[in-house]
Amino acid sequence: MSDYTLRATVPSTFDKAENAIREELADVGFGILTEIDMAATLKAKLGVDIPRQKILGACNPRFAHRATQADPSIAALLPCSVVVREIDDTTTLLEAFDPAAMASLSPANAEIADVATEVRGLLRTALDRAAAR
Repeated sequence: MSDYTLRATVPSTFDKAENAIREELADVGFGILTEIDMAATLKAKLGVDIPRQKILGACNPRFAHRATQADPSIAALLPCSVVVREIDDTTTLLEAFDPAAMASLSPANAEIADVATEVRGLLRTALDRAAAR
């Protein structure tokens, strides 16, 4: 596991965990802008099979605006990636890029640090709530 992600293990199926994290992200102000089905893409492009995995590009417009006003180049790190990864038939891992890692790329910028702290809290809340369902 990494030091640059937030994680929650969900004792449920992939589909239920995906629905839960989508709902919980919406509840804390995030919309899903992009979606990449890694298993389908790798099967189509490389002919390889992997467990089900999706990358959701989650965005909270208010925080995205604040961050890009403080440092326009931070847009290269948006939207927030939230991964839904099947471990087995009854266990799913939810993982999100930790905004604190983003803040470390702009250490002298207090506004980026503030945004990262707030977004980190919202993502942690969404992950925890999805895992508790």
